[in-house]
This record gives sequence, structure tokens and C-alpha cells, in this order.
Amino acid sequence: MRDDFVGDCVIALDVGGTAMKGALLDRELKPLRTVRRATPRRSGPEAVVAETATVLRDLHRSAATRELTVHGAGVVVPGIVDEENRTAVYSANLGWRDLPLAALLEDASGLPVSLGHDVRAGGAAECRLGAARDARDVWFVPVGTGISAAVFCDGRPVRAHGYAGELGHVVVEPDGEPCSCGARGCLETVASAAAIAAAYSARSGRRVDGAAGVGALLAQGDPDARAVWDRAVDALATAFATVAALLAPEVVVLGGGLAEAGALLLDPLRASLARRLTFQRRPELVPAALGDMAGCLGAGLAAWRTTDGAMPLGRPARERPEAAS
Repeated sequence: MRDDFVGDCVIALDVGGTAMKGALLDRELKPLRTVRRATPRRSGPEAVVAETATVLRDLHRSAATRELTVHGAGVVVPGIVDEENRTAVYSANLGWRDLPLAALLEDASGLPVSLGHDVRAGGAAECRLGAARDARDVWFVPVGTGISAAVFCDGRPVRAHGYAGELGHVVVEPDGEPCSCGARGCLETVASAAAIAAAYSARSGRRVDGAAGVGALLAQGDPDARAVWDRAVDALATAFATVAALLAPEVVVLGGGLAEAGALLLDPLRASLARRLTFQRRPELVPAALGDMAGCLGAGLAAWRTTDGAMPLGRPARERPEAAS
């Protein structure tokens, strides 16, 4: 790193439905400080905005005490995000609609804010730093409570004003289980971590500790776990076959809690996908490399992209909680 860049940083913040992950990142995206806070979503959308602004101000003050120069902030959130218009269009988990979030956070923190989508940010970080380095056609698919995707074609993200990448709502079982989106048989109703755990309990009559618990039972030879797991794998393979036919990714990066099953998931998924493809380019299926810091690192990437070369910021802004309401 050049000597004149020493002390430069950006603030990166990944706002999730349960927790926020923040960091001060230098130009090489090395964390200089990290913080985690609970997301107060049960207190309403205004409380989430206020807490987000508080974390930004706290990190800005922390940078000042370390004699670091903050050049801007990147904030990523779930739901539908319109990066161009700097708007959080919709989030079921956080309860907001058509919220000019970037402007609210700028007013509350005194920082220039780059607003992004958590999954697209995580995908960008995996492409730049992680499991999809040097690939140009990539899908990043976190499988957790829900299923989403970040789509990169020819090295560029596909956004469609925030609507691209809703892989979890591709129908894989027509007339299947009802989905929260209003359709039936969406991928999320079969292959999300929540759906796998629920399906096992319904089939066996026994409670289980999430999808990880189903995976553990599968490794022990439990037949109910095998049936539920195979159904989820087939649903994922069906969705990925559609993706391969339409956009021909080189790499599909699997993240989220389910991907932590490793070969237990990846080996049968690769085989199931291979059976579905004929002439299509066969994507490489790989586990994510950056864990739960991917979104935060992606937020930092966006902040450096939009603020690099800007004049350094001065002292942290005074707290203005009224601007965050």
C-alpha cells in the first residue's frame, strides 16, 4: 500500500434481519475494526434506520480516535434495493417500503453513503476476493432462512432495479407448498434451511435443530432425513439447470448456513445437476469462501468505488437522531 494511503478507510455495514455487521476497511479491504449489533426490527423500521445511523456514527468516531481518514460508507440491506435511486424499495423482514435510505443515513451521519443489496454485495466480494475470483459469469446463492441470488454476467452485476436474482421464487414444484410470496411450490418452500427442518419434522414427527440437524441425521443414515435432503437437492438442481440454460454461469457459489454441510450437499447436488444438463455449460459448484463477512466486504467495495478520490472527511458528524426517524 502506498504511504500516502496509510490511514485511509471506509465504513462498511451489512444490515441483516437479525444482526448488523460493521467494519472499518482499508484500501485492501483489511478490517481495521469490526462491530456487531442486534437489528431492532421488532421495534419497527424507524428504529432500524436509527440504529444503522448510530453504528455509522460510532464507527466514524472510532476511526477518528485511531487517526484514520474516512472516505465514505457502504451500507447493504436485504429485500429489493434500487441502487441507482438509492432506495430500499421493499423488505419484509425490516418493514420498509420505498425508503430513501441512503439520503436518511447521510443526513444522520454526515457521511456519503453508497446503498446496496446484501446478496449482490456478498457476490461482488466473492468475485473479487473469494471463491469466484477471475470468473466473469457467476451466481452467488446464499441458502439460509430464504434463498436469493446475485447474478454477474460478463463481469457485471445484473440488477434490474433490484428485482433480479429472486431464485428462491422460481417454481420447482407446481401446486406445491404455499410460499410467503403468494405463489406455490417456490424453491424456498423446498430447499431453504427453514423448509428442510420443517419438512423433516412434518415427516418424522420429531423436532430438529434446523437444517444442520437434518444433515447430521442424514450422516447417521436416518431415512426421513435422506428423503427430505434428496428432495431439497433435486429442487436446487432443477433451479440451477434453469439458470444454466438461461445465463450459463461458469461458477455457482453456494453460501449461507446450508452450504456449511459441505460435501454432504455439494456432492449430490453436482450429480443431480449433471443429470439435468445436456449441451449447456456445466457450472462449477463451490462453497463460499468469505463466510458471513461477505456482505460487509462487498459494502466496502462499493464504498471505495463511489468515494475513492474524494476529499477526506473531517471530524465525525454530531449526533442528529431526528434525521433518522
